[in-house]
Amino acid sequence: MSNPVLAGKADPKDGPGQALIREWTRFVRRSDVRSHVVFLSDYDMLLAERLVEGIDVWINTPKSPWEASGTSGMKVLVNGGLNLSVLDGWWAKRTRPAWVGPSAMETNTAMILRGIAPMPRHSTRRWKTRLSRSFTIGTKREFRGPGVARIRESMVLLTPAFSANRTVRQYTEEHYLPAAAAYAAHAAKNGKAGAGLFAWHSEIARRWSDVRFGTPQVTTQGGEMTFEVAVYLGGLDPSAVRVEVYADSRNGGASFRQEMPQKEPYSGDSAAEVYSVRMPATRPAADLPPRVIPFHPMAVPLEVNRILWQR
Repeated sequence: MSNPVLAGKADPKDGPGQALIREWTRFVRRSDVRSHVVFLSDYDMLLAERLVEGIDVWINTPKSPWEASGTSGMKVLVNGGLNLSVLDGWWAKRTRPAWVGPSAMETNTAMILRGIAPMPRHSTRRWKTRLSRSFTIGTKREFRGPGVARIRESMVLLTPAFSANRTVRQYTEEHYLPAAAAYAAHAAKNGKAGAGLFAWHSEIARRWSDVRFGTPQVTTQGGEMTFEVAVYLGGLDPSAVRVEVYADSRNGGASFRQEMPQKEPYSGDSAAEVYSVRMPATRPAADLPPRVIPFHPMAVPLEVNRILWQR
């Protein structure tokens, strides 16, 4: 197994991080460790560039869920390196391959000793430079060994998904172009649409405190759940809000969000509107509280930070 190379830098205000680095530097100076571990101080982009060119396995063990992104692991991909990390940041969204560790504190020691350390290195290093420079994937006869097979799979599956090209394209298509179109719509006819949006903002601010829920009714039959609830809108027009059921993500999956269409006015109280939806009964009703959120086709969600949950 190749010797580990460690690198890190702590923020000037991060006392615990600085203490951890001091502990590492003391550790690698021990006579029984010095010849086996290298610690590189003052980690920056230039140092990262040199590291990702030569490593076989990039180990990143943040304390979940505090990893904002984890771009260092993304840089490793196109350089022919493999990742070992916990399910946090970008690594929680990756497909396979490489390794997923249980937690930062457990440091995945067993996984390193049993699965990573025995992996042959000679064929891996021989082909990494060629792979990373040209990104050409040859035949099985050209690239051999379990390490190289993992590198090929990692580069093919992960590099296109976690690259600056994909990021810029996605942001342009999903955010920048819609924002430009929204600005044009707001500015049309001397800002007529913008005036309507301002009136909606004012109405939401004036009447939101009067919005409340009735008691939801839930029936389950044949694997389907019918969810119905009365909502007192406090004088707001039903078109000014959206009623939906929402559930947090589970087991690392996506969150669940389902709009509830409006039905006829509530027969028991003319001040209430009835909303109902039928959906697969894949989660218990207790996981699916209804909520009311302001809605306007031209509004940015963060512009109106109001939400009412049924309790």
